[in-house]
Amino acid sequence: MAQAVEAPASTTAEGPTSHTQNQGTDRRVGALSDLQIAQLLAPVNPDRVGEDGKGFSHMEAWDIRRHLIRIFGFGGHDTDLLESSLIAETSIPDYQKVGRNGQPYGPKYTAWTVIYRVAIRLAVKVDGVELGHWHGIATGDAPNQPSRADAHDLALKTADSQALKRAATNLGDQFGLSLYNKGSLKPVVQSALPYWKKPEETEYKDDKVEPEPEVAAARQEASLGESSPSTPASAEQPDAGVSAPPSERLVALLRQVSDCWKSDNLLIWNQIGQDGDRHGVLDEEFTDKRGAVTTLRKVLDDRIAEIQAAQGGTTEGQAA
Repeated sequence: MAQAVEAPASTTAEGPTSHTQNQGTDRRVGALSDLQIAQLLAPVNPDRVGEDGKGFSHMEAWDIRRHLIRIFGFGGHDTDLLESSLIAETSIPDYQKVGRNGQPYGPKYTAWTVIYRVAIRLAVKVDGVELGHWHGIATGDAPNQPSRADAHDLALKTADSQALKRAATNLGDQFGLSLYNKGSLKPVVQSALPYWKKPEETEYKDDKVEPEPEVAAARQEASLGESSPSTPASAEQPDAGVSAPPSERLVALLRQVSDCWKSDNLLIWNQIGQDGDRHGVLDEEFTDKRGAVTTLRKVLDDRIAEIQAAQGGTTEGQAA
């Protein structure tokens, strides 16, 4: 979850105030802080991703606004309406709704369908200094509404929300950019060279040196973390005492399984399976804490089966 940051201070004729956001001796005014950069480069939280009516990966506009405030502060971004155009307005007299069984139901009414196109400009500020601005354009519709006013209101709001989301994707994975990669939750930005810093040291400098068994166990425990009590043993980290430790890629995917276990979003589980298949670890065997030999494929199949049993079906999608 993103952490709230202090709102940017306004810039006056005398310059930034003494309370300028995150201002320090090692950061110039108007530059992103290390905390802001770290959050922007982090992968999107799976709990923020859902599905729209067409089965595409989807983030809500209010959530985008929430994270604009969280990362850049109150007053840290501006949205300007560049265009708002009525594309179409039609009406159908004596319209009647039709149920899933194909039979009409309910009273007849005049049904209004409205389509709008909206273009917006999103600008982001740090310490009152514009970091950048981007445009987004989208159309929104409101089909078969009983109220003409409500049809216009809904279509206009939908187009405005979609335009904001498209402009915000220029800020990276926290704002849904990775979802355009076939609905992937894996970050597509990962790093930005202007903010790259050479690490002073690494925890394990020589991967060719095999650690003692106790050290190997400690590393696996630290990398996978403690499993949730509700997580079955098949999804827990592998036992460090096995003769063939799991690969680093498998360990990383098992950590994702553990972190996302409570989520019932099938997109997450399908994506983990695709990543495992792409890296050739889907059928790599490992031993769970109970001593049972299993595979990532079996863990995912079992979890997906549980979700499908609860939901009564499965859907896949891409970014809207």
